[in-house]
Amino acid sequence: MPKKPFVPVCSEADHRQLEALARSRTTEVRLAQRAKIVLECLKGGPVNRIARRLNVRPNTVIDWRQRFVRGGLAGLRDRPRSGKPVTYGADFRRRVLETLEGPPPPGQACWDGPAAARRLGASVHAVWRLLRKEAICLSRQRSWCVSTDPEFVVKAADIVGLYLNPPGNALVISVDEKPSIQALERAVGYVQTDSGQIVRGFKSTYKRHGTLNLFTALEVATGAIHARTTTLKRRIEFLEFIDQVVAGLPGDREIHVILDNYCIHKRNDGWLAAHPNVFFHFTPTSASWLNMVEVWFGILSRKALRGASFRNVQEVRQAIEAFIAVYGETAKPFVWRKREVKGSQPRNTIVNLRN
Repeated sequence: MPKKPFVPVCSEADHRQLEALARSRTTEVRLAQRAKIVLECLKGGPVNRIARRLNVRPNTVIDWRQRFVRGGLAGLRDRPRSGKPVTYGADFRRRVLETLEGPPPPGQACWDGPAAARRLGASVHAVWRLLRKEAICLSRQRSWCVSTDPEFVVKAADIVGLYLNPPGNALVISVDEKPSIQALERAVGYVQTDSGQIVRGFKSTYKRHGTLNLFTALEVATGAIHARTTTLKRRIEFLEFIDQVVAGLPGDREIHVILDNYCIHKRNDGWLAAHPNVFFHFTPTSASWLNMVEVWFGILSRKALRGASFRNVQEVRQAIEAFIAVYGETAKPFVWRKREVKGSQPRNTIVNLRN
């Protein structure tokens, strides 16, 4: 009389989970295979028949049936393994970070992967893997501007307050100049690189045809631009531009002007006395990035000046005026999103950044 196949005990909940694992297209193939083995065993079929149907060895069917009996669904998952001993562990990480904090080797201004590997007597690939894992980019650089103004907090709060909560019945304008815009004439076009990519290209040699200065005022509330180009950049040109801007604004409203600390912006008490509705607000020293018109200057440079060719200063002026005319059709105010303004950057080291 043949021996009756052993049928494991299985709850309805576990049976449903086994069926879900067996049908799943996202679970591991080996786990789905084990679920199918147990489901076949629950039907009561012989081991050899189950093995042939699932294309596995009979001992494999018996092993996973026993694992399910002893551990349920958890028994079908892989047990923890010690794995290969760690070659580059926490101690290696500590040594790499400490090496990068020290002075670079003779003949180098900064560390790179091969230099660190030689100092540590380790594989350069191991050093690179660690650097990638720690998000340390030794070849990339960022600059920052540190304001040492003792009144930084007060001045910054004044400027940001004008952006976020301007006085009632008042206009806020951000004013600055973009000096010495060069009229450079050079051949431009498109080139194909060795990799097959097509990029903007320009000839390395060029001709200089003079420079132009651009005074600009940005209406913070609307994004409207007022501009004037000049050949000189003196106090007289600055005040003439401010006169032009103020003349185009309502005379019955306060006008708050945000400026940086350039010399021609200061010592204009006589002009301010003649315009009692105009108030100058100065950014902290070395913090002209608080002046919102700098954002617009970046847009102008990218879209109208960078990579262009000009045969004379007049073409530069025409390009700026054309851009302003087009920009004005869809001008929108910039939104101040910086929640915290600091006067200096923290001088952190790699070690305390990564711990």
